Amino acid sequence: MTTERVAVIGTGPAALMAAEVITGAGLGVDIYEAMPSAGRKFLMAGKSGLNISHIGSHEDFAAQYQDHDGRLRDCLRAFGPEDVVQWMDGLGMPAHTGPTGRIFPQSMKASPLLRAWLRRLEGRGARLHLKHRWTSWDDEGALVLNAPEGRVVVRPAATVFALGGGSWRRLGSDGEWTAPFAEAGIPVTRFRPSNCGFLVDWSDRMRDAFAGAPVKGVRLSAAGRETREELTITARGVESGGIYTLSAPLRDAIETDGSATLWLDLLPDLEASGIVRRLAAAPAKQSLSNRLRKALKLTGVKAALLFECADRGALKHSEDAAKAIKALPLRLTGAAPLDEAISTAGGVAWDALDANFMLTGKPGHFCAGEMIAWDAPTGGYLITACMATGRAAGAGVLAWLARERSGVSRQL
Repeated sequence: MTTERVAVIGTGPAALMAAEVITGAGLGVDIYEAMPSAGRKFLMAGKSGLNISHIGSHEDFAAQYQDHDGRLRDCLRAFGPEDVVQWMDGLGMPAHTGPTGRIFPQSMKASPLLRAWLRRLEGRGARLHLKHRWTSWDDEGALVLNAPEGRVVVRPAATVFALGGGSWRRLGSDGEWTAPFAEAGIPVTRFRPSNCGFLVDWSDRMRDAFAGAPVKGVRLSAAGRETREELTITARGVESGGIYTLSAPLRDAIETDGSATLWLDLLPDLEASGIVRRLAAAPAKQSLSNRLRKALKLTGVKAALLFECADRGALKHSEDAAKAIKALPLRLTGAAPLDEAISTAGGVAWDALDANFMLTGKPGHFCAGEMIAWDAPTGGYLITACMATGRAAGAGVLAWLARERSGVSRQL
């Protein structure tokens, strides 16, 4: 089937933003989704509050991203946190900014926003086709999809791929698109877990007593980066906000060296000299646990981490104990499986895309979102970049179609 409409493959924020730009120019869009419902990973991201962006200067915001060139920075300049807030307001979903700078819809949920977004696209002429999985191109370059009625072949005016990364297979982000892309000669870098948990060889006591325990009021650091976010102990390692923020350098270290060290400052608001003074002033007859508890209020999971990771004999000396408390090494032996990661690094190489996010080897085919090889922490950075690249790809479609039609007109 040949059509003058544009095909958008996927229903995440990158796909829907591309569709919004294209329908806003008066062009028809067919949105194809492999799953039985739209935006499943987007909805999962908002299960505990949809953190859609993050306040900050453009420079600070762009500095959160890895594995990109100037094109992603330009996208974020064109559509950054302030633009996200205005866009939500246009959907009747005013924004709320939390105390740490994270931006949410006031409802805190993804489902009302997604419903409003789909209604607006439908009102502009977009058509949503569920249970339509793109599988390949045919010999003539048309899109081949598996649909409930069988094999469907479509030749749209242009195509935007926004197929996601390689994690959360059950939500549709399975990375299976990499095979036909590779067969077509499109450079694709391997997926790696990002914003993921890590493995630790805990002692039985640590695992049995503290799995599920949050560790609050700490400073975490790795490879010159640090955060004051908390972490959570799991039966097999560590996860949660602070771990996700540092996941890229930790992952890279494990890939290079086989393990990584996460450094914990258990008392970030107290200098080492103060720790030494307080411990030295404690009665020598007290047990080490009592000295830590009474002099430093170091108890529970924090004390357990200290005993787990430090030389217990050295902890008897105030200076050595202070050093361990301020820089406690936690050895990570591996990353959690790829499918459990919140997001993935890797995907379509930047060299495969032109300035308008069009595949250089396939004119009229564009890419957006997490399927491109960039990486970012949680905190609103992931969704904002997906939306920003979706807008850029949508604009790229319009520019390319205008050039194509202009060329036809000149030939006539």
